[in-house]
Amino acid sequence: MSICSHLKAITEVKVGSDYVCEECIKHHGEWVHLRTCQTCGVTLCCDDSPAKHMTQHFHATGHPVIASAEPGEQWLWCNVDQSFAEY
Repeated sequence: MSICSHLKAITEVKVGSDYVCEECIKHHGEWVHLRTCQTCGVTLCCDDSPAKHMTQHFHATGHPVIASAEPGEQWLWCNVDQSFAEY
């Protein structure tokens, strides 16, 4: 599997320090796992979560790459190219 140009462009991985989904907190929702946007650094909930805030963020902004914000996980995902990479 080849790594897309969006993933290759990541030189430093951003991972959220607050273990919360800011949008779920605002709307009294719950999350399963967290992801951090590699463009702006916002940390939001994953697609296993009811609200899927990170996917909503991608559709609203076009920011392509997310990183897992879960302890012990070190991977990136490109929403544009549906491409995965571990780091």
